[in-house]
Amino acid sequence: MLKGEIEPMTEIALQAYLSIAEWPTEQAVSTMIANQQEAAQAVARVAGSLAHAADSAAQRLGRAGRLIYAGAGTSGRIGVQDGVELGPTYGWPKSRLTFLMAGGEAAFMQSVEGAEDRHEAGVAEAEALGLTAADVVIGLAASGSTPYTIGVIEAARRAGALTIGLANKPPAPLIEAAEIGILIETGAEVIAGSTRMKAGTAQKIALNALSTAIMIRLGLVYEGRMVAMQISNRKLLGRARTMIMELTACSASQADAALEASGQDIRAAILLIKGWRLEQARADLDQWAGNLAAVIKARQN
Repeated sequence: MLKGEIEPMTEIALQAYLSIAEWPTEQAVSTMIANQQEAAQAVARVAGSLAHAADSAAQRLGRAGRLIYAGAGTSGRIGVQDGVELGPTYGWPKSRLTFLMAGGEAAFMQSVEGAEDRHEAGVAEAEALGLTAADVVIGLAASGSTPYTIGVIEAARRAGALTIGLANKPPAPLIEAAEIGILIETGAEVIAGSTRMKAGTAQKIALNALSTAIMIRLGLVYEGRMVAMQISNRKLLGRARTMIMELTACSASQADAALEASGQDIRAAILLIKGWRLEQARADLDQWAGNLAAVIKARQN
């Protein structure tokens, strides 16, 4: 830390934990778990801000926008962990999902020295995407001051993309750089400076809520179910069958037949059982950007 700088709360070694290496293991584990629970409480305090971010993102994404996660180190990897699940869970196209990680793909598995300090790299990588107002960029940094991530957010905002910044301590330049800045104050860690712990948990909870809320607002959830999910194994085929049976009161054989006829498209299969022809089901789903509830409501009206 440079002379004159104030030590961030995430870096402070609290007196209560200084002797943790001498504690019985169960005591250490119990303390870490209790500390992690504070992360959920911190996220709960910004629920309104996360909801605003989700609504704003859904309005931008519509049919063509991209969702971009940006970060360095643990924060970047947490972004990747969240984003990669959107395809299997909600059918989010790979072409509409991008990750900007300080140090590139090599940093997914190991630290790349100095990468997070390269503000100009963040700017250049964001500019290379050709961002537009239809895109949404989520920047993550526990410190709130990672130059690479700030560079991404600044460039994205200049391009007109919606920018959302998540940080865990004030002051946070990332929060100021983003159009929607969300400060999730998690305080000191049990192990001083180990922000993969409480701060990382808070980021994961926040992203779970944020990305899921975006998918809900885009109509990719129907009656609490993942009707846009990709069927890639036997377990998911069984889940899809059960979903269709529950949502249409059909038999297992009817659900299987509809899934086969629709090419394992759950939403189209549901519409088939409800009386749609396959071509019309696909056309209606395309018209309403995959929003099953909107398709059914339009027919009822």
